[in-house]
Amino acid sequence: MTGLVSLGAPPVLDPALLHAKQEKLFSVLRGMGRVLVAYSGGTDSAYLAWAARQALGDQAIAITADSPSIPSSHKRDAIAFAQQFGIRHELIPSHEFENPAYSANNPDRCFHCKDELFRRMEEISPAYGGAVMAYGVNCDDLGDYRPGQNAAKLHQVKAPLVEAGLTKAEIRELSRLAGLPTWDRPAAACLSSRIPYGTKVTPENIRQVETAEEELRAMGYKQFRVRYHGELARIEIARDEMPNALSMEAFDAFSALFKSLGFTYVALDVNGYRQGAMNEVLPGRKA
Repeated sequence: MTGLVSLGAPPVLDPALLHAKQEKLFSVLRGMGRVLVAYSGGTDSAYLAWAARQALGDQAIAITADSPSIPSSHKRDAIAFAQQFGIRHELIPSHEFENPAYSANNPDRCFHCKDELFRRMEEISPAYGGAVMAYGVNCDDLGDYRPGQNAAKLHQVKAPLVEAGLTKAEIRELSRLAGLPTWDRPAAACLSSRIPYGTKVTPENIRQVETAEEELRAMGYKQFRVRYHGELARIEIARDEMPNALSMEAFDAFSALFKSLGFTYVALDVNGYRQGAMNEVLPGRKA
């Protein structure tokens, strides 16, 4: 799981400050007594699940949504990470696709997804002694458009990484120092984020996207997204990987792949990969 993305020159971080923030995080988690961690397997939630294990031992349980919107490879990696570091882990069914407000895919879609996950976690919390719920939002996330944070407030889900004052760069560095293979993992949003707002999200169209992304990964690309636009698939590839995609051989491979998956057209986005590209159409957002 390492070596998935080039992060460039790392920021200069004060080791003493990093240590102090990690100790603050451990203290926050110990104060919870028992905790259910919403765990996707990404950098932030993996670090939080690991930290909860360090602070609370078996009183920390990582919870992963078993949903079609989560790539199968991510679920496999989440399971492997939990096993590697001795973290108690449970997959729980998530039924957001049964909610018309989620499937409608309006800009508040993430609220309905997180609302479903947190309600499921509330249901199982009594079986774990009334464990406190926590999720992996960090200080850098607070200024972004993330409706899921509203769901967290509604369900009183704690944000230990924010309480400890941790940024994304600090989480990556602390993960690296702890030997966590997720320290350099690329950002990994759910598959529904590849579908434009207003286009209905279905298990079928996200399965198209998932298969396409798995095939692109097998071709050697590391940081990318496949965006669904009906008959058209739009590929975003990181700028530093773009030269590998700019050849007739690559074009032919893309065409064959996407047509085999039911797309009529395929386009390579010249702006390259950027996180949250589907939010560029929202009012007040810069493209």
